Amino acid sequence: MTSFIINAHTHRPIPEFWRNDKGCAFCQIIERAAPAYRLYEDDKVVAFLDILPIRPGHMLIVPKVHYARVSDLPPEYAAALGQAISRLSLALTKAMQNTALNVVCNQEYAQAVAHVHYHVVPAPDLGGSRQAEEITRKAPLATDIHNRELEAREELDDGDAIQLVGRIKTHL
Repeated sequence: MTSFIINAHTHRPIPEFWRNDKGCAFCQIIERAAPAYRLYEDDKVVAFLDILPIRPGHMLIVPKVHYARVSDLPPEYAAALGQAISRLSLALTKAMQNTALNVVCNQEYAQAVAHVHYHVVPAPDLGGSRQAEEITRKAPLATDIHNRELEAREELDDGDAIQLVGRIKTHL
């Protein structure tokens, strides 16, 4: 996340239930009590597609233990997340045929789910050098970029999700 987005959340109060959220959506996915398009799983980490993706391939990588803050995460889970992020990022870049991506982890502000999680989001495909040059030459304000990305988000389509999971898993 860029600083203008983070700054918008700097004084947001942290709800008490975040500290021990028994209804955590990610814990439910980990326990298979809630559905998810799983991409990867080992004894410490689960990765799945975001249900409200910024772009196709947007995935979440979460530890199998409930901690709201990455700064509180036990080292063995932090290490497992790092390995999974690297492995899944490589698979995603191959599946999307686009090596550009963002990896983001928010702590408290700008964090919608109180469970440590990393977003791995493919960068937009600029469709060739002419379009890339135009974007660079007429760089929009950061708030314009953020608003455009929020407006462009749509709920994940089941058919698209199944196809993406298959493409990404072939590269793991």
